[in-house]
Amino acid sequence: MASTSTTSIPLQGNARKAGFSSSLAKSALQKTLRFSFSSRSSKVICVKSSGSTVKYDEVVVDEEMDKIRRLQNGSDVRGVALEGEKGRTVDLTPPAVEAIAESFGEWVIKALEKERASPVEDVRVSLGKDPRISGAFLSVAVFAGLARAGCLVFDMGLATTPACFMSTLLPPFAYDASIMMTASHLPYTRNGLKFFTKKGGLTSPEVEEICDKAARKYANRLTKVSTMLNSPPKKVDFMSAYAKHLRDIIKERVNHPVHYDTPLKGFQIIVNAGNGSGGFFTWDVLEKLGADTFGSLHLNPDGMFPNHIPNPEDKTAMALTKAAVLENSADLGIVFDTDVDRSGVVDNKGNPINGDKLIALMSAIVLKEHPSTTIITDARTSMALTRFITNRGGHHCLYRVGYRNVIDKGVHLNEDGIETHLMMETSGHGALKENYFLDDGAFMVVKIIIEMVRMKLAGSDEGIGSLIKDLEEPLESIELRMNIISEPKYAKARGTEAIEAFRSYVEEGQLEGWELDSCGDCWVSEGCLVDTNDSPAAIDAHMYRAKVSNEKNEELGWVHIRQSIHNPNIAVNMQSSVTGGCQLMTRVLRDKFLLASGMDEILDISQVDKYARTANMG
Repeated sequence: MASTSTTSIPLQGNARKAGFSSSLAKSALQKTLRFSFSSRSSKVICVKSSGSTVKYDEVVVDEEMDKIRRLQNGSDVRGVALEGEKGRTVDLTPPAVEAIAESFGEWVIKALEKERASPVEDVRVSLGKDPRISGAFLSVAVFAGLARAGCLVFDMGLATTPACFMSTLLPPFAYDASIMMTASHLPYTRNGLKFFTKKGGLTSPEVEEICDKAARKYANRLTKVSTMLNSPPKKVDFMSAYAKHLRDIIKERVNHPVHYDTPLKGFQIIVNAGNGSGGFFTWDVLEKLGADTFGSLHLNPDGMFPNHIPNPEDKTAMALTKAAVLENSADLGIVFDTDVDRSGVVDNKGNPINGDKLIALMSAIVLKEHPSTTIITDARTSMALTRFITNRGGHHCLYRVGYRNVIDKGVHLNEDGIETHLMMETSGHGALKENYFLDDGAFMVVKIIIEMVRMKLAGSDEGIGSLIKDLEEPLESIELRMNIISEPKYAKARGTEAIEAFRSYVEEGQLEGWELDSCGDCWVSEGCLVDTNDSPAAIDAHMYRAKVSNEKNEELGWVHIRQSIHNPNIAVNMQSSVTGGCQLMTRVLRDKFLLASGMDEILDISQVDKYARTANMG
């Protein structure tokens, strides 16, 4: 029999939402709402009065629980923390964060007890945050939640996402787990949580489990977070230890024959931190290694991000960095995202290197060290990148969109004996086997800097960009979005329906010349590129990639359609090596699938239609 827990809370605004008369609502304020939970969700909600029990729509509590569950975004938690976005209400509240943090703390304790086969005490969890202005009051909620779970809490203050993970490994810290509070490149109104143990970042199913547990806690309480902590968090300076860790790697691997401790002497390197957490890399890594960092941009943390989006994919961020590199005749420009788990660079000639170019650059570096290794990317990379990797003796594995998916694929391949040293998504998330499979934007830059110095010591003045001079670029590339027309709670199911309909149309031959794409030992199955083994990893969002040929059976390009894990929409990515190829594929997608299948009734196809109409006019 399912266990049932019952709690009572003051009845406030929920009575009106449920359709009570004002008089009943007023009298009920002195009574209690009683929530009864079976093992997973509430089934009965009632107001208890002296003479009778009044039942009303159970959707009230279900909706409150759904609010917490919808905060899950793949392997992260993200939500709106501040008012200011049109059409978006605040959902990442202190009570919600407290419930999630407490559930994470309990999850960590349970996992440690299972691992050690005995009770555990003094479980230690660190918290870092980016400079968002909501970080201060949400941190209190994290501290409160972890304390309620029985954890000892350590406050790292302003930090980076990779540093939070490294705080679980580097002595003398070596915490049992860590949380990073960030929403990456999203607007200042957003915030979120990323979770780590010594084994790495949590997976989507693990975060789903934590959010489900938190949803029940939240619905049980609906109260304000207490700021009275029995054991206040202890402030620690981990970022200094992390910066020294990065400095030591550069010194050891460059092994400069003249000035070992200052291997960057004579190099000018410009950092654009975008007012996020990346400024430390300038003064605590580069300058201490002898680099000239004059001309660096937006190093001071500012949670309003007044200059541009902290994002290596942002055109403004890259353009400003390019201008600074050229103006100062610098050797390298670096762009970090807010929490420094992603990066991009600008070479000494002012060429921006991100997306496929950054993957190619890292592939060139890694393949020098590990010839014939497998390199994993998401399935939006170009066919030219595949040729670039294979021409250097590497193997290219296309996998699901989502940085956690790409990284986990690398972990699994290595476990299966397939040497895989680099995993990168086109967004700039990149992880290396040598660095605990951690997507660390600063470590990626460290690898690039080491190679740059080695090239200089070998007598080359070409700069880092010369490593990818033979990378071809696709002739055409576009991304279109289709919003899902649905209430938020049904959006995921509607999106899955649309993606699966696309799969059926391709498999049934209703899109002539379209074929589900494949990659070596992987094939497009069950919504994504997955292993052909007996236990493929769980799917967090459905997606397919189709290769497209024209009536002459000549390669036209590819179309990748996927369900967003962060927003209620479907993204369509296309690339073509033929002039007008993307526009032709868009018209076929619209006419032969979206309209023919009736998917235009559940998807807003205005972007697709506008691009197709522009193509017709051209």
